Amino acid sequence: MDAVYRTLNGVTDVVSGYAGGTVPHPSYEAVCTGDTGHAEVVAVSFDSDIIPDSVILDVFFTLHDPRQLNRQGNDVGTQYRSAMFYEDDLQKALFEAAIARAEELWGGGVVTTLEPLRDFYTAEEYHQNFFAKNPGQGYCVAVAVPKVNKVRASFSSYIRD
Repeated sequence: MDAVYRTLNGVTDVVSGYAGGTVPHPSYEAVCTGDTGHAEVVAVSFDSDIIPDSVILDVFFTLHDPRQLNRQGNDVGTQYRSAMFYEDDLQKALFEAAIARAEELWGGGVVTTLEPLRDFYTAEEYHQNFFAKNPGQGYCVAVAVPKVNKVRASFSSYIRD
C-alpha cells in the first residue's frame, strides 16, 4: 500500500505501522506471530483539495481483496486482516461509506473491520518506503508492481507526473 499511495497527487506522507493490538510498541517480529492483536497498516496524510478522501479510501479497496478473512494472498493471520481504524465519528462515517462502495465493487462479502484507533505504532525504518528501497525484491516484483499498475489504470487522473 505504501508504494501505491506514494504515486498519488496530493498524498503528503505514508507511514507504515501497526494498530489494533494490545501490546505497546510491538516489533515486526512480534506482530508477525499474530499474538499482539495488531494489524499491519499504513497512515496516509493527504491534501483533500487535491485528492478527495473518497479516492484515498477507494484505492484501499482496490489494493486488496476485502473479502478474505484474516489474510491477504499467501499472508495469513489476524495481522493481515482488512481493517480501517478511525479517529472520530466523521472518519467512521467516511469509512462506512467506503465499505458500502466496496460491497458493490466486490459483489458483497466484504469482511473489513471498522475499529477505533487507540494507538498507532510506526513500523521499523526498513519498512518505510519499502518498495523504493527494494524494487527488485521478490514481493515487490510479484505483488507491489501489479498493485501499482492496477491503481494507475483505475485512478489515472490522480497519478503523479
